[in-house]
Amino acid sequence: MPSTFGIVDLFAGPGGLGEGFASLVEDAHAPFRIGISVEKEASAQRTLMLRAFLREYRSRHGSLPKQFIDFHAGDAAEPDWSDIDASAWGLAVEEARGLELGTETAATAIDATIEKLKSAYDDTILIGGPPCQAYSLVGRARSRGKVGYVPEEDERHYLFREYIRVLERLRPAAFVMENVKGMLSSTVESRLVFEMLMDDLSSLGTGHGHKYELRAIRVDDGKASLKEAARPSDFIVRAEDFGVPQRRHRVIIVGIRSDLARKAADVDIAVSRPSRTVDDVIGSVPSLRSGISRAPDSAVEWHDTVVDAARLLTRIHAGKDNEPLREAFNSVARRMATEAPRRRTETRLPETYGNSDDELLNWLERGELRAIAQHETRGHMAADLRRYLFASVFGAVRGYSPKSADFPLVLSPDHRNWHSGAFNDRFRVQLADEASTTVTSHISKDGHYFIHPDPLQCRSLTLREAARLQTFPDDYLFMGNRTQQYVQVGNAVPPFLARQIAELLLSCLG
Repeated sequence: MPSTFGIVDLFAGPGGLGEGFASLVEDAHAPFRIGISVEKEASAQRTLMLRAFLREYRSRHGSLPKQFIDFHAGDAAEPDWSDIDASAWGLAVEEARGLELGTETAATAIDATIEKLKSAYDDTILIGGPPCQAYSLVGRARSRGKVGYVPEEDERHYLFREYIRVLERLRPAAFVMENVKGMLSSTVESRLVFEMLMDDLSSLGTGHGHKYELRAIRVDDGKASLKEAARPSDFIVRAEDFGVPQRRHRVIIVGIRSDLARKAADVDIAVSRPSRTVDDVIGSVPSLRSGISRAPDSAVEWHDTVVDAARLLTRIHAGKDNEPLREAFNSVARRMATEAPRRRTETRLPETYGNSDDELLNWLERGELRAIAQHETRGHMAADLRRYLFASVFGAVRGYSPKSADFPLVLSPDHRNWHSGAFNDRFRVQLADEASTTVTSHISKDGHYFIHPDPLQCRSLTLREAARLQTFPDDYLFMGNRTQQYVQVGNAVPPFLARQIAELLLSCLG
């Protein structure tokens, strides 16, 4: 019988890493089962809980509940999930825990789960990772000037110590730790934070049995493997190498218990086709217009604002050197009359939805659904709409996103540092035929870094588009208000990447 591993997921966010592991099925067997996912932010924990319920419900009934499909489509209020399947909901509540690591309550709940997992499964896996600033004492540099600041008492220090405590107590077959790549160069009192991290991880198990061998994920010729790292940068994983339509580069450390590590050196897996683009995943979702903020908002007002901007930019770019841009702006002004979208939200599925043989689209599109959810635009000030239009046209014509110096003076924000170079990327268009830049939680604040590539839509990305760039399936609903939802998406590990890491790890442990 194939092995089954119980998962402990710390700092889970909305569950991107856990989704990748839990979704892996080989020969009708799901080798990874989440025992507990821990997230202190309330809206993200609600997202986790709903996803855990749907996962359990599907495993029992073979499909999503009709009530969820109606709720997902916006045709019904959120139901009481316990009325649909009380047992499945009870397991979801037990799995997705709203706990703050470092507290006695969290430690008690995690320790109880650890004992259950050890008795219920062949072995265990720990996934997740503390935020960069949570690593032991990394907060010193920023807090050095605070009166009465004691580094060892910084709560972020204890967050990481709790992560190590769980590792020691769980003694999993393997762990997967994800973090931002900036931690490779961060220093505390002239010592690299990453060196401290590696020392702590390498010393696990000393005097208590097997230690952990630390491995980096390497991709060569379309195959991923686990290798010893020659330098810290070897731990950087490039999501686009795994077919994720996003240039997301993160530090991922894989630790394998020494009694299981021998096989790891000889195992590799084929990764998903690389070079996926923005257009590959958001080009098929319905076109939308943005709203207008701080002014009357209607389809007519929005249309007139964008057309006026296109005509203004057409005039500004008169001249031989600017002819491609001038013609592009002029084209937008002409096409707006017949091609501009009128709606700010659209739930209708494209006709081809769910019928693709493309691996990534097959992962994103879920045939049971009858609507696109959480695909609604934000409002933007008229001045920003002009900048969005310029950026999207410039990107399409020139093949790169404009810097501040590329913007016409008439579009300059009223900011004295605009031309200093400090705001070079204040407005960034995502190019249609390339992978996106890193989707971050900043997308919750405004859309300036995440401008849609289609000038006729003249807007920032919707939550669903951002979620697709992060490779969350379309049946993944994010709970909370819109700001909280964007933060969840921006902070997550792409599930499509996580699933391939899970497959690689399973090949090493199986």
